[in-house]
Amino acid sequence: MPQKINPSVPLFERFLHSQSAGSLALLLATISAVFWANSPWAEIYESLSHLDIGTYIGGNLYHLTLAHWVKDGLMTVFFFVVGLEIKREILIGELSSWRKAILPVMAALGGAIFPAALYFFLNPNGQEAAGWGIPMATDIAFALGVLALFGSRVPTGLKVFLTALAIVDDLMAVLVIAIFYTEQIAILPLVIVVFLLTILGIVIRRGVRRPGIHLLLFLGIWLCILTSGVHATIAGVLVALLYPVKASISPETFYQVIKDRIAHLETTNLTTASMIDNKQQLRAINQIYLAAEDMIPAGIFLEENLHSIQAFLILPLFALFSAGVVINMETFQGFPNSLSLGVIFGLVLGKQIGILSFSYLVVKSKLAELAKGTTWSQIWGVSILSGIGFTMSIFISELAFTDDALIGDAKIAIFIASILSALWGYIVLHRNLPAKGAERG
Repeated sequence: MPQKINPSVPLFERFLHSQSAGSLALLLATISAVFWANSPWAEIYESLSHLDIGTYIGGNLYHLTLAHWVKDGLMTVFFFVVGLEIKREILIGELSSWRKAILPVMAALGGAIFPAALYFFLNPNGQEAAGWGIPMATDIAFALGVLALFGSRVPTGLKVFLTALAIVDDLMAVLVIAIFYTEQIAILPLVIVVFLLTILGIVIRRGVRRPGIHLLLFLGIWLCILTSGVHATIAGVLVALLYPVKASISPETFYQVIKDRIAHLETTNLTTASMIDNKQQLRAINQIYLAAEDMIPAGIFLEENLHSIQAFLILPLFALFSAGVVINMETFQGFPNSLSLGVIFGLVLGKQIGILSFSYLVVKSKLAELAKGTTWSQIWGVSILSGIGFTMSIFISELAFTDDALIGDAKIAIFIASILSALWGYIVLHRNLPAKGAERG
């Protein structure tokens, strides 16, 4: 069940807890997938992944395999949450002003350019060249999960830096998928998408609260994008950008409504049963309820309630159906090759070089400054952690290649690079974070 919003816990802390706790579920699902794919029950794993699920409409069969329902269907919800996070950070969070945004934005840019360039240097031609987007991605759940191991030793500014950097990284990954990993585009479905997005925008602005209408429009947008040639998960980001992350009424209006309605109810002898017959009481209670809803932006509400679903259900299911690489002598024949080296060097070295160098240039040019209590050695540590690509890297690898052998090589390289980045980043941070109980910023 999704967690309810707890206003006593700051949004940023709830976000961190959801991501770091979800990394454990993601890790268990990954281990389970690898074990299952290499166990005596591997045939069951393959059969389940390729299980066709669909329906007949107008005499035509519309179907996807179970694995594709997860990757093209459920992962749309993951991208929806990513879109909500991006919008929140840009409008009211750590990316809401130039001064706040410039450091993580430039750091993320460096952390995308250098890995892609390293990979492309090693794979300039052939099918392997299409994988340049694989080492660009950072897995925010795993990166924050490793950072969470240090508990109170981590300065708040360092958490904010890594989180903002990873969200910008997600935005760039979405753009890369939409622009560079889309081969053929059908125009008519996209025209319908624009129409449905317009209708959904009107529904949201008018405050229509019927979930069925929202869900039906979301489903229509997803189906049209699926048939357009653009990856279906982009639907999640497009829809997310329509939902508000700011309250639709002012605090003054909210207070006034609450005061007036409560004052009215206090004069009407309200009981647990009286509102059934007393329409004025029922109307007053409903107005209080609607005012409270108006103070909770739909975007924040959805992000809060979907975080646990995507962290503990959707991403683990994605890992379960994507991480099941068969490991045997054939797998490592010719390994490492230029593809795997491009992924490993890109994630392990390219990420930290790009993030650290671009961050240094921004600070030295006085466009931004490091947060209080944060040091360059700590920035180096989180830049290494950013080399944990995993979820998004695996996702892009399956878009970049059609050859199972290339996909397998890419996934093994992603595993190796992510493990190396996690261990190296942990060691660097362990040496450079303040001792437990020491004063921190």
